[in-house]
Amino acid sequence: MNALSPLPAPKRRKRSSAVALTGLMAGSAFTLMACDDPGSATQWGDNPPAAASGQKVDASSFASLDECKASGDFTADQCQTAYDEAQKASAENAPKFSDQKSCEERYGVDQCVPRSQANGGGSFFTPLLTGFIIGQALEGMNNRGYRGAPMYRDREGTYYSGSGYPISRDYLSGRSRVRQDSFDAPSRYEAPARVQSRSSVISRGGFGGGSRGFGG
Repeated sequence: MNALSPLPAPKRRKRSSAVALTGLMAGSAFTLMACDDPGSATQWGDNPPAAASGQKVDASSFASLDECKASGDFTADQCQTAYDEAQKASAENAPKFSDQKSCEERYGVDQCVPRSQANGGGSFFTPLLTGFIIGQALEGMNNRGYRGAPMYRDREGTYYSGSGYPISRDYLSGRSRVRQDSFDAPSRYEAPARVQSRSSVISRGGFGGGSRGFGG
């Protein structure tokens, strides 16, 4: 995965807890702010149920597998396992769009790739994987307690975990704390499993339409 270019300054978000994540830009380390308000809109434009806030866990993010291994924060096996899980989750649950234009309106020009249904059910477009998150599922667990999740970036520079929760950049230091359910599949919160058209995205508050647009 190529190194990432510098990102624009993040938007201010209410009721957010500052957390430190490394990576996202090869060779550099900076922190992220993970929104922990149970009512915060997900990447899909929906508000998850209040009970979905979950336990907070330590996590870090990286732009590539090599960057994770070079950090020294995790073993090579931990990095590989988290990376493989993120790749698998992205292949199974990445946002799907019926055409390239609809996908790029959300994630930016040249940030979407064509893919095909495994069962021959047609083709669609998904956003490029920006990086991956690695963290412990539960405090105090051993090596097997680490999990990985994909990470995406929309056209406004907002990052999202694989479950759809927003992650934005901050410049504090310290260990990361993110929602445990950031490592869960988006279908748990009724994210659209079907391929999305432009009209269906707008109806859910995307592309700047409705009251719950992305990156807002």
